[in-house]
Amino acid sequence: MQQTIKGITPSQTVGPFFKYGLTPDGKYDWNDAFTSNLITQDTSGERIRIEGGVFDGDGKPVPDAMLEIWQADAQGRFSDPQDKRALPNSTFKGFGRCGTDANGSYSFDTIKPGQVADPDGKPQAPHILMAIFSRGMLRQNYTRIYFDGEAGNAADPVLALVPADRRHTLIATRQPGSGNAVYRLDIHMQGDNETVFFDV
Repeated sequence: MQQTIKGITPSQTVGPFFKYGLTPDGKYDWNDAFTSNLITQDTSGERIRIEGGVFDGDGKPVPDAMLEIWQADAQGRFSDPQDKRALPNSTFKGFGRCGTDANGSYSFDTIKPGQVADPDGKPQAPHILMAIFSRGMLRQNYTRIYFDGEAGNAADPVLALVPADRRHTLIATRQPGSGNAVYRLDIHMQGDNETVFFDV
C-alpha cells in the first residue's frame, strides 16, 4: 500500500529563471513581452526618463531583476475602470515593465504623473508605484518613486509614514542635462541604504 504524504507545497523563489516564462520565444529579450516606454502618440504631459540600478545587500548589481511601474497620467487619472473620469490620453496605460541589464541598470520613458487623492481624499504628491521581482525572493517588493523638488512631498500622507532619515530612498533625483528630464533612483534590496518597501 502506497503511503500519501500530506503537507504544504514548498515555496519557490521568483528568480533567477522567471525570465524564461515572461518572454514568448525564450531568448531573454525583454521587449518580447512588454515595454519600458510608456509614451504613446496621444500622451500629453512632461516627458521624463527614470533610470537607476538594482543592487543586492553587498552593493553588487542584480543583473536579472524585473521592475514594473504603474502610474497616473499628467492630470492624475488612472487607466482603470474604477477611474470614471474622461481619459484624453486614451492609449496611455500607465504600466510598464523593464528588466535589468548586466550592470543592474533599468530605465523607463514615461510622463511625469499628476497628483492623485488618497482614500481619504487628501492629495498625494506626484509618484509612481513600483514592484520589484528578483532572485531569492518569495514574492515581489513594492515601493514608490517620488520626485525631488516637488512641493507636495512635504504633505504627502504616505511619504509622511516613512522615517525622515529614510525618505531619500524613495525620491528620484533630477539629473543635469538638456532634453527630456531624467530622474535617477537606485533600488537597494538590502543593506545600510535599503530602499523603503511597503507591505501591500
